[in-house]
Amino acid sequence: MGSGSVFIVFILMALVSISSAIMMLRSKNAVHSALWLVLNFTAIAVLYVILNAPFIAMVQITVYAGAIMVLFLFVIMLLGAEQLQGITGVEGSERYHQAVAIVLVVLLVVGFGIVLAQSGVGSGGETAVIDASPAALGLRLFEAYVLPFEVTGVLLLAAIIGVAVFTRRKKKEA
Repeated sequence: MGSGSVFIVFILMALVSISSAIMMLRSKNAVHSALWLVLNFTAIAVLYVILNAPFIAMVQITVYAGAIMVLFLFVIMLLGAEQLQGITGVEGSERYHQAVAIVLVVLLVVGFGIVLAQSGVGSGGETAVIDASPAALGLRLFEAYVLPFEVTGVLLLAAIIGVAVFTRRKKKEA
């Protein structure tokens, strides 16, 4: 693929990713929202392939779009939370949430712009070659990031136990 076609695929996948994220947030049906998130994860995996990180792309598909989304859908179906109507929270708080979201988006864009300006993206300088092999990635993950990896596992276990407790209470009440 030439650099022009890679750029076109990048732009298309970026648009798909942004659009699916917006649709995920706007969807009133929790199952549809989860499926929009699967599309978002898939578009991001394509972006990883474009960035020459095929291992991360496959992990993105198998772990996030596969396993985690199956867990999400299972929990949504188990709790019967397909419809998100009537779960808006406190009356009149929508404007507050929108204002906070707009401020956070502006801060994110400004921060991203500052990082890009400081990193000198597009300056044409030489970049360091990074070993992206699965072995090097595994060593890096389990040497430098063991604690966050373990904390994530404990959080997922706590979420599963929480779902089991909530459904058990629901069954006893019925």
